[in-house]
Amino acid sequence: MSASPLPISAIVLAFNEERHIADCLRSLQGVAAEVFVVDSGSTDATIAIAQRLGAQVVYHPFENYSQQRNWALQHLPLQHEWVLHLDADHRLTDDLRQSLRHTFEQPIPIDINGFLISRRTIFLGRWIRYGGHYPVYHAVLFRHGKGHCEPRRYDQHFRVEGSVLRLRGDIEDIVTESLHRFTERHNTWASLEAEEQLAATQSTTKGLVEPNLWGTPQQRRRYWKRRYERLPLFVRPFLYFFVRYFLRLGFLDGPQGLIFHVLQGFWFRFLIDAKIYEQRYRS
Repeated sequence: MSASPLPISAIVLAFNEERHIADCLRSLQGVAAEVFVVDSGSTDATIAIAQRLGAQVVYHPFENYSQQRNWALQHLPLQHEWVLHLDADHRLTDDLRQSLRHTFEQPIPIDINGFLISRRTIFLGRWIRYGGHYPVYHAVLFRHGKGHCEPRRYDQHFRVEGSVLRLRGDIEDIVTESLHRFTERHNTWASLEAEEQLAATQSTTKGLVEPNLWGTPQQRRRYWKRRYERLPLFVRPFLYFFVRYFLRLGFLDGPQGLIFHVLQGFWFRFLIDAKIYEQRYRS
């Protein structure tokens, strides 16, 4: 006899994800008591697959990830206390499923409002384990009403009110099925990140994860990101890649790791700098 689902409402963002949505939803079976797929206008079989696997599909036009996630929190008829946020190319590992069941089969302290879950990047079929890319924790599971997605156009994190704990197990993130799509998406994200850095002022910090070297894993990442952003343009991508690929052993990720760390750890960040320079030049 299968175990009862946990008191979790899962929200999955999707757009033309027919290759991934089934694996994502199957990984939630037996874990989430209800699953909502927030679709932004898929023209492939995404919606049909999601409905066949029991998900409730809701349409909402896409503006950015932050607004899409916060819209879902505010407008979906969520029936359960805990909310888990995924993308269609994510899936729960067996270790995480077991960890969730163990955690929710006993009382959760009332001061705990969220859980940090590590993301495991899968690139061209390989788990990227080095270069500081694992483990990377995200607060994707929290009590309804106790968290929100910070208002950023790129590199958004969920911010949880109160204390959080780490869970054992990972969320697999299938970051690409082709280098064409990978570079295409990162070109778009580079534009968004360049805009964020150009527009960064004291007033934009409201509602964001606070940088803190001694805080949660998310706060530490934001601390080092802020330090990185203070470095000179075009110098910082070289320094970052050197640290990531050589000092943090990214070369141990093999040929796939070489491609990933060069594209995501150097080219992407160099492109951000180039777009910042372009905007400053034009103005």
